[in-house]
Amino acid sequence: MEYHACRYGSSKILFRGPARRLRGDYISIIGGTETFGKFIRTPYPDLIEAATGMTTVNLGCQRAGIDAFNNAPGLMDICATAQVTVVQIMGASSMSNRFFTVDPRQNDRFLRASRQFKDIYPEIDFSRFDMTSKMLGELVRVGPERLHLVRQELQSAWVARMRSMLGKIEGKKVLLWLADHAPFSKADGGTICRDPLFVDRAMLNAVREHADELVEIVASQSEVEAGRDQMVFCEMDQHAACDMLGPVVHDRVAQTLHPVLTRLIGRTGLPPAIHQRAEPERELVMAEPLLFV
Repeated sequence: MEYHACRYGSSKILFRGPARRLRGDYISIIGGTETFGKFIRTPYPDLIEAATGMTTVNLGCQRAGIDAFNNAPGLMDICATAQVTVVQIMGASSMSNRFFTVDPRQNDRFLRASRQFKDIYPEIDFSRFDMTSKMLGELVRVGPERLHLVRQELQSAWVARMRSMLGKIEGKKVLLWLADHAPFSKADGGTICRDPLFVDRAMLNAVREHADELVEIVASQSEVEAGRDQMVFCEMDQHAACDMLGPVVHDRVAQTLHPVLTRLIGRTGLPPAIHQRAEPERELVMAEPLLFV
């Protein structure tokens, strides 16, 4: 399906378009692939725009983590002048840290391991990996007893980066937990296979004070399955599409966020939710429209 890919300002990150005008009041939404709305005709940022009647800038980026936004000051400027910014909780594995380096924009891409990391896992040839998920999967296979060292490093880095990013956003902020499970407690530990990877309740508590609200959406299996028929993907993308929460969950996200956002913004008498909208005017310099499948 066509996502009308666009860029904002001088950032090289591709977002879902059409691009929104950044004049007047608007809502900004930071997030990863789920916020981008891959395989979904109308992702929750568009539903929020329709429900509130306020321009909503979808800054969801495929395969992005916190680093993609912390490394792009211009994007933080967009959020700083928004009426309110929603920040989807992204995983802790997609960040550069003392053990390994990831691509600065596509944060799930593994670039290289540090000497310290190689000393912890001397039996692993890190040059074989191009994705952090594959690398972490191999760590689980060959040395799960050492995984706590990696988890502690990533969790500590995540809290620091989240505090830094939230500190750059001057306006009101809403943290959004969007997953198929509630945040784990420390005792649960094994978050290796569940997005957002390695993020637990203690980490959310550590950054909660830096936002105005925390909204938790836990998708049920029935909601995920109910939305599959409404998704748009080709046969080769079926596996990737099954990893997405789907349009039924996106509808619930919009319905849950709507009263929270309107209360923070202080607006009343907003129009009812609609699912179709006219294409907004474009103002900023954009990349040529690209076709994502």
